[in-house]
Amino acid sequence: MSDDPSQLPPETPVEPAPEPPPPPIPFDISEEFGTAKKNLPPYKILIVGVVALAVVGAIFAFLQRPKTTAVGSIDDIVAVEIPDQNAVMVAINVSFQNQGKKAFWIHSMNANLETPSGTLSDNAASGADFERYFQAFPDLGAHALPPLKLEDKIEPGGSTKGTIIVSFPVNKDGFASRKSLKVDIWPYDQAVPLELSK
Repeated sequence: MSDDPSQLPPETPVEPAPEPPPPPIPFDISEEFGTAKKNLPPYKILIVGVVALAVVGAIFAFLQRPKTTAVGSIDDIVAVEIPDQNAVMVAINVSFQNQGKKAFWIHSMNANLETPSGTLSDNAASGADFERYFQAFPDLGAHALPPLKLEDKIEPGGSTKGTIIVSFPVNKDGFASRKSLKVDIWPYDQAVPLELSK
């Protein structure tokens, strides 16, 4: 091996040691998104707001509930006992006025008798049967008006009167001691009936 310095391999330069990385920046994600305690108002204000919304919703639902466009009354009631059947046949005179903006078309009619032992219901008889009923029970027709019929049309602002006939499985005394008698007249295009009671 030669001692000639020109024959020696060149020395590799020594690189300086890298600087240590800077310390990480503190980052708390909970601060970024916050907490309910930091972002929401005090719970008392929150409760008051929820209650206020519930009250407004209830008022809106009450005002928007379906209601009938007609008003009326039961004007006269005549009941006759059907012999040997423990039942009565009842002629009910009703009158009502259409206060809506559309015609009131009668779709169906029924009566509900509330007695101390429960409620009984019956659909109104066809007007075509009235004469037969009046022949069998003359008292039934004593105060009867023309039959109120399905498909009758009451124009806006118009009014009508008529009789419906129903029967209930109670005797005449049971009918006389009723709690209430209601007639429901259902129109075609409304969600609630015209309810008359006496």
